[in-house]
Amino acid sequence: MVQSILLFCTGIVLFLFGMVRLSATAQRRFTNYRLREYFKLSVKNPIYGVITGLVSTILFQSSSATSVLTVGLVSAGLISFYHSLGIILGAGIGTTLTVQLVVWKVTDISPVFLLLGGIVWISGKNKWKYIGETIFYFGLIFFGLSLVSMATEPLKNNPAFMHYFQEVKNPAFGVFIGLAITAIIQSSAIPISILAIFAQYNLVTIDSSLPIIFGANLGTAVTALLAGLTANINGKRTAVSHFLFRLFGVLIALAILPFFILSLKNITANVAQQIALGHFFFNLLLVIIFIPLLKPFSRLVEKIMPGKGEVLSLWPEYLDERRLAVAETAFECARREMARQIAIVQNMFSKSVDLISNFKDTKRNEVDYIEFVVDTLRREIGNYLCRISESSLTPESSRKLFLLSQLTDDIERIGDHALSLALLSWRKHRRKINFTEMGKSDLKELITLVAENLQDAASLIDNKDEETIKSIFAREEQIDLLEKELKERHLKRFYKRICHAEAGPVFIEILIHLERISDHCENIAEYIQDLKE
Repeated sequence: MVQSILLFCTGIVLFLFGMVRLSATAQRRFTNYRLREYFKLSVKNPIYGVITGLVSTILFQSSSATSVLTVGLVSAGLISFYHSLGIILGAGIGTTLTVQLVVWKVTDISPVFLLLGGIVWISGKNKWKYIGETIFYFGLIFFGLSLVSMATEPLKNNPAFMHYFQEVKNPAFGVFIGLAITAIIQSSAIPISILAIFAQYNLVTIDSSLPIIFGANLGTAVTALLAGLTANINGKRTAVSHFLFRLFGVLIALAILPFFILSLKNITANVAQQIALGHFFFNLLLVIIFIPLLKPFSRLVEKIMPGKGEVLSLWPEYLDERRLAVAETAFECARREMARQIAIVQNMFSKSVDLISNFKDTKRNEVDYIEFVVDTLRREIGNYLCRISESSLTPESSRKLFLLSQLTDDIERIGDHALSLALLSWRKHRRKINFTEMGKSDLKELITLVAENLQDAASLIDNKDEETIKSIFAREEQIDLLEKELKERHLKRFYKRICHAEAGPVFIEILIHLERISDHCENIAEYIQDLKE
């Protein structure tokens, strides 16, 4: 019995580790490469949103990961609250694949995935290395479940165990068990997969399993609710909606429980397959019920949770291809898009500097998401300007084209430095580094000057003003001198052992990135100065 318990627990640990690593690997590739194209589908209509949620959950092997990512994207303003609802519904369907693979006994060939993935991961390069890593963690998930299966097999000879699980109990108790287990381990795939494994040894019936499946699906909302605690109003709405979808679904499913059980038994006599189908049909039921009601449902949630959340468009709003025929008109379209780009960068900068003294993982993720928007706009503006260059341009128009290209590059680089500030804040938080009160005061002084330069640079894109340009130049000289002075002050504090040694590199790097942001503001002022009206 002790050996079986240890084997069972080891299998669970390997499953969780494989799932977490596979999810992290998929999210890393997802956010860096195909975020824009991927979520472009979700905003077309709710059905595409469902497909987006389904595919992302299959990639991440976790509906919780999809829901947390969605809450973060909504909170950052990359997608609207309404468009997030379809993704949340689709995420539930995506989780059903893992259980179905257990029923198909993919666990029996999991060592093949481990061996193949490990070889490709170790020997491969670039894309192949990533593919090998993905296959390895996928195999680890099902190898963990195979250990659970091995530990479970002896239980079929235990009459007390079989009596306990095969006896039909109060469905509400089953819902509570599924909810509690999923909330603790943050994965509905584990309890439902274990039920499927139990079923393969005739240890459970569909009558006792189905309420646990309902509870496990409700438990997936707990992770999203926790993520929503630190999100903005739209992120909170998405998290609460996820919970309400699941809660109403459980209540409806319990109301038709006898019919639900009878339907599954008519489809197949295999209890493990009944469990997999019960999981699938529950989530399909949610989609069928709520997809036609998303608009009134979203309006109801907005009334219950009032407030206004900002939504950043992933795509250009002013780059009109119909204006490309006339260079000056096209230049104006590009200028308006750059004004939007630098406004987003200002928001990003504000969030980044706030993280230095008030770090939160969700806020840092928002900076990451916003930086993607900035990069996307820089690429789109660059492509638009290249298309202007395809037509015949006067020497002055060619010069303007060059200056505008440099301008959008500098705006994007400000975003890069803001992202670096967020990373330094994370390092400071992780290592529990504290700045002295003098250091905090010094940073505040420099941040204020840089923020003023960034504000003036943003205003120049809308309106060229010689006095503002002079102010930026003068303030940049002041910032350069102050940065050197702050470094000297820090060294004095270090020699006097007033500040912690580990704080030094982080503090200095923050100063450097702030000064470089101001440098790019000065570059913007120079480009604007060189542009003729």
